[in-house]
Amino acid sequence: MPRFDGNGPLGYGPGTGRGFGPCGGGMGYGARYRRFYTKEEESELLKEEAESLAEELKAIKERLGQLEDQK
Repeated sequence: MPRFDGNGPLGYGPGTGRGFGPCGGGMGYGARYRRFYTKEEESELLKEEAESLAEELKAIKERLGQLEDQK
């Protein structure tokens, strides 16, 4: 909730965002899914997230390259 007014990030209500606020504990899982992870579980989750972000960044760079070639 950007304004901490209980409306969620887009005004759809609480629990509709990515859980980066105080309700999600900064874990990115939302209020309903809050749970504490072991170091091993958190490490695995972060590795998976890093791989996912790397793939997304690769796709973005490929698309930017395509757009640059079209100029």
